[in-house]
Amino acid sequence: MLTLLAGSAVTAFGVAPLSVLPDVAPPLITQITQPVTPAALPEQLQRLDLQTLALFRSDVTRSADTADSLLARLGVNDAEAAAFIRNDPLAATVLQGRIGKSVKATVEDGRLRQLIVRGPADTTSDIDTHFTRLTIERQDGAAHAGFVVRKEVAPLDRRAQMGSGTIQSSLYAAADDAHLPDGVTNQLAEIFGTDIDFRRELRKGDAFSVLYDALLADGEPVTWGNAAGRVLAARFINKDKVHDAVWFQEAGRKGAYYDLTGRSKVRAFLSSPLAFSRVTSGFAMRFHPIQQTWRAHLGVDFGAPTGTPIRAVGDGVVSFAGQQNGYGNVVHIQHSGDRTTVYAHLSRIDVRRGQPVEQGVRIGAVGATGWATGPHLHFEFKVGGRQVDPMTIARASESLQLSPLALGQFRRMAVDVAQRLNMASEQQTAGAATGPRFE
Repeated sequence: MLTLLAGSAVTAFGVAPLSVLPDVAPPLITQITQPVTPAALPEQLQRLDLQTLALFRSDVTRSADTADSLLARLGVNDAEAAAFIRNDPLAATVLQGRIGKSVKATVEDGRLRQLIVRGPADTTSDIDTHFTRLTIERQDGAAHAGFVVRKEVAPLDRRAQMGSGTIQSSLYAAADDAHLPDGVTNQLAEIFGTDIDFRRELRKGDAFSVLYDALLADGEPVTWGNAAGRVLAARFINKDKVHDAVWFQEAGRKGAYYDLTGRSKVRAFLSSPLAFSRVTSGFAMRFHPIQQTWRAHLGVDFGAPTGTPIRAVGDGVVSFAGQQNGYGNVVHIQHSGDRTTVYAHLSRIDVRRGQPVEQGVRIGAVGATGWATGPHLHFEFKVGGRQVDPMTIARASESLQLSPLALGQFRRMAVDVAQRLNMASEQQTAGAATGPRFE
């Protein structure tokens, strides 16, 4: 009983101070009303009504564009401007040459004030370093009414850009999600083509990161041709195996890609005689479309449009160039040792028997000659007269090595590159659940 009373006493003591707090008066709320409308507001509104509104709109040129359709897409309703583009020889070049030129229009009340068109340089030697700027501008005034046009050549700017992605369906789909230019994707496929068989070994969840030169014209991304410069460094994670590549040029030698240990990614043999092609069948059994039988397909078929360039996969000498049974137009190249490559169904042959060829040189074009149901390249790699898997040979072939002096320089540079690739890979892994990242 004493214990219960003691507890009650403590409880009463704990709440007692709250019951003796003095009453607090509510705070006073003061409302202040003051006019904020400027005395000269009607005059200011009248001045604003007299001002014209300038709008900017950007697009790219298309193959079916006319002066009227291009201006309409840019929000321009100006018959005078369309007539000028049609009739002025220099202004008419807007619709000539390559498609995909960048177009930016300044419009006032539907009339064209200025049109700036950026496109590739006119000369092949400047195509990777410069761009053409065409400016069409309205001139007001009685003496100079109408439009004037001028053409300039300006240097492209380069800026290092990092992109990364995760494979969900294909390399190109992941690169599109990461907003990578096609030129960068093509380089990735070429750089890692010997390490990874993109026909059979690409897996969902594989990831890549790439550092590359982005090309800019007047600070805006290039929209034509190869919209990116060289890949500077890249990492591809395929089936949990990490493949790295860093661009490096040793004094007195051609630049090339090396892994982080300094071993060249360049091999004596390329993994594919076609650059960036879609492969229709691999080194396996197949149902022969003409003989209607299952047979070993001792080679690789590369599906591609007629006329697609074919390149020699390695240095050698042409041992045969002509027609041969079901192969149609075919080229045989003898390489060092007892190694031979065969390129069949060609639409044209660009080499002759006995001609030396270097790796990567064009030897012909894709076709459908001989026993072919559609345009493609049939490619074989033979060792001692026996067909073998070309990818196996490419991976096992010898690679270039850096000199001891250059190797030290490369390793010092590779430390910084590796850190950037590691950071990009970590960010890509962290963002995998929400999709690809682009920085």
